[in-house]
Amino acid sequence: MIEEATAVDRAQRAGEAAAAAAVAAGETPPSAAADRDLTAAAFFDVDNTMMVGASIFHFARGLAARKFFTTSDLAGFAWQQIKFRLGGREDSTGIAGHRDTALSFVAGRPVDEVVTLGEEIYDELMADRIWAGTRALAQMHLDAGQRVWLVTATPVELALIIARRLGLTGALGTVAESVDGHYTGRLVGEILHGPAKAHAVRALAATEGLDLRRCTAYSDSVNDVPMLSAVGTAVAVNPDAELRDVAKERGWQIRDFRTGRKAARIGVPSVLGAGALAGAVAAGVAYRRR
Repeated sequence: MIEEATAVDRAQRAGEAAAAAAVAAGETPPSAAADRDLTAAAFFDVDNTMMVGASIFHFARGLAARKFFTTSDLAGFAWQQIKFRLGGREDSTGIAGHRDTALSFVAGRPVDEVVTLGEEIYDELMADRIWAGTRALAQMHLDAGQRVWLVTATPVELALIIARRLGLTGALGTVAESVDGHYTGRLVGEILHGPAKAHAVRALAATEGLDLRRCTAYSDSVNDVPMLSAVGTAVAVNPDAELRDVAKERGWQIRDFRTGRKAARIGVPSVLGAGALAGAVAAGVAYRRR
């Protein structure tokens, strides 16, 4: 019971830290719409929802090209990516298992270094991996005057880069503690994953005055059911088998852009008519120079 309570507390702290970081980063104007809708918003998962594959793996590939780590390290990341692409869901057990080791590698490194590398690697390896269909869904919300946030286990620094390049409002991501612009090697709470994403969305909604009943969330993974359940409209995008079952059972919308086939209940979300450091897990290892 104590361990369970501690896990809940870490998830809540992670969510609150992610929301605070998103607010502190400021926001891009939500759209050019004449009438802004200030109480409704959309929340998009990133990996396999907004982007093909795992964003942190693409980041690791970019670091490998810059000789930041060994070929064998990248092979390990590649194997995790293969499992992710085939299974369509995150390996949360693996993430937790490597967290402490990964954080030891980023300790003491400057935050600006991660941001600079992230900007370069997004252009090189991520820009052409955005799902056009999901990007169009985000644009519908922007055109309706709503704000759009990414919600991801990826480090908040990288998540904000992706959001900015896509013209979105901002991002909720895993927050790593930093002092004087350098990582301490500790997370604020835990990785933004599972229940922590729901805490982040609720915390941001409270700060921004959002009515969650009028908000929409999008994800591919059953791990994000807490976030999908926290809003009025849930949409399964490129869903894993378990999330597809949950979506069908609960009557959630399903969008699948992987094969071009039409999925159940395709239509404009109803809300439009009337969501270092997980990244430290891979990026932290990546920072280990030879």
